[in-house]
Amino acid sequence: MEMAVDVLRTNPLRSFLTILGIMIGVTTIITIGAVINGLNSNVMSQIQTLGSNTIICYRFSWATLGRLSPEVLQRKELKAEWADGLAQLPHVTAAAPVAQIENYALNSGSSMVRRGNLRAKNVILEGDKPEIAEISNYNLARGRFFNSTDEEHRSAVTVLGNITANTLFPNDENPIGQEVLLEGQSFAVVGVLEEQKQALGNGENPEDNTALVPFSAMRKLHPEFKDFVLFVKADDTQNMPLVIDEVREYLRRMRRLPSDKPDDFVVLTTDTFLDFWKEISGGIFIVMLAVGSVALLVGGIGVMNIMLVSVTERTREIGVRKAIGARRINILTQFLLEATALSSAGGIIGVLLGWMIVMAMRLAFPSFLASVSWTLVILGVSTAGTIGIFFGVYPAWKASQLNPVEALRYE
Repeated sequence: MEMAVDVLRTNPLRSFLTILGIMIGVTTIITIGAVINGLNSNVMSQIQTLGSNTIICYRFSWATLGRLSPEVLQRKELKAEWADGLAQLPHVTAAAPVAQIENYALNSGSSMVRRGNLRAKNVILEGDKPEIAEISNYNLARGRFFNSTDEEHRSAVTVLGNITANTLFPNDENPIGQEVLLEGQSFAVVGVLEEQKQALGNGENPEDNTALVPFSAMRKLHPEFKDFVLFVKADDTQNMPLVIDEVREYLRRMRRLPSDKPDDFVVLTTDTFLDFWKEISGGIFIVMLAVGSVALLVGGIGVMNIMLVSVTERTREIGVRKAIGARRINILTQFLLEATALSSAGGIIGVLLGWMIVMAMRLAFPSFLASVSWTLVILGVSTAGTIGIFFGVYPAWKASQLNPVEALRYE
């Protein structure tokens, strides 16, 4: 092994150029793997805020890849009053309809909230009943959420998202009790939501640019809106399969679906979103392997090429070693060790470069928890070493097969 390292040390520039492809491949694997780890952490934490015992009912699924069929898109809306029936089911602690006016394609709202000369644009307008605070675990930075009195009297009150409140009330001004114009009508601010975590990316989260109003006030503002989402909270996670079945049965009954027809609605849980994310992250991982594999393949070919050149250059040395008693296995092992050491060095440097890139990302985006796991490190170095063995076998075998007499006469 020491002899192999000495040979590599005598040609540092050539060795560096040889392992460049392996370095790039391992750096790619480490960086993208760390990014996926960060995305997993962010997505999991956001999904968990829904609560493991929360059920979402809608006319079609959000957790799907590709376009929805026209038949699915034309399904009839769920009715808001069905939430009252869902709340009466066994093992259900709360149920509530949600009316949200949002451009899902752009992931932003279409409303404007004003206060004097200040304007908050692209605000997501949402109508909620008081029960939604219990179901969705809303955290308030200031003030309070709606209560039953607000709902009964269609009170003109609103709870603002973090971005909306900061836009309309800059310099840490207290918005509680202040008036804002929403859809041209005056609303009193009773609460401000805490900043929400963003699953993907950094910067401003569109979900923080919101204005929540009582459900009854929302229906007064937009009587034409009927595309409701129904939220249900089970009393215990262990009862989730039972509650899901009861919710599905209740909605089928309300839809008057015969037993031979499939559901024309979906029942979503945190597991649904977790499975959806695993599908996406699995695709990202495959792309990562494809990109990294190309660079590693190029690096492996470079290792084989340089080892063949090395065999040619050191033909006389091989002859001398065989003449003084070196066996074929000794020559084979030496050249295999050189190829493995060369590739492993590229793998180690690639890991270090990847780690530095990830640390730079952490400094630039503190909220994005990208991390290099030991699994990624072991995968990077072991893959590099394996490539060295695979692409070094032929040059090592060729060196071991040289005839000592002919090798000594080689000029």
